[in-house]
Amino acid sequence: MTEVAVRREPVQVRGEVLTRRRVGAYHLIEIAAGGIAERFRSGQFVALSVGGPVSALVLRRSFAVYRATPVGAYSGTVQIVVGVHGRGTEWLAGVKPGEPLDVVGPLGTPFRLPATPAGTLLVGGGYGSAPLFSLADALQARECRVDFLLGAGTHDRIFGELEAKRTAGAVTVTTDDGSYGRKGTVADALPDEIERTGAQAVYACGPMPMLRAVGAVAGSYGLPCQVAVEESMACGIGVCMTCVLPVVGEDGVTRMSRSCVDGPVFDHERVRWADVGTVPADALGAL
Repeated sequence: MTEVAVRREPVQVRGEVLTRRRVGAYHLIEIAAGGIAERFRSGQFVALSVGGPVSALVLRRSFAVYRATPVGAYSGTVQIVVGVHGRGTEWLAGVKPGEPLDVVGPLGTPFRLPATPAGTLLVGGGYGSAPLFSLADALQARECRVDFLLGAGTHDRIFGELEAKRTAGAVTVTTDDGSYGRKGTVADALPDEIERTGAQAVYACGPMPMLRAVGAVAGSYGLPCQVAVEESMACGIGVCMTCVLPVVGEDGVTRMSRSCVDGPVFDHERVRWADVGTVPADALGAL
């Protein structure tokens, strides 16, 4: 159903913060990063240096790209959505326009697009919804129907609802606490949405437990499901091996795949979800 996506080599650039603003519980940051935007494909990410020139924060922080604009006054910009979880993201949430940022990207594998028009359901959790909007543009350019299912724990952690409503055929929102939309998780609502929209393929991005649950539901309907995983990526270039997870190859052999270079997009059924966080004894090369 899908065609193979072409990967383009990443570059390292000295970017500049153009804007930063709050969006619900998150920060939306636009960065001038010429050379990255024109290489970007939906599902890829960038890795940023954080903490400034004298920081002790050695490792970069990786973020899915929300939007990439390859042309304009700044010769290419990318937008990322930041949720504060620690010192690195806290520093990023405080950057100001005009400040420099060291950016490497685009990194990772993009989503694969249908070779022919199809009905697609895009499922996002929290700010994990961010990369689904450029994906929606790419799908619609191929005359695919796009519907959204967005969820989060609380209302302020839903990302992109208004934009989804402007662009998609149908949008359903869930919150765990019932403070907005349908009460429950996106996985709870997914069967109804698949039947209502007639989706032929599911794309998902969000927390790992959500991806596992969404893929299981999609699989029960016999639908292909691509997921962009949210494993921690310390280096972003496949060196440190901190983001490995067990993935079954086309030859039936399990390998510890690196989310940053072998992913972050995987076919759901290839990931051994029950063994994530472990090294299965039958994995190729395991001791």
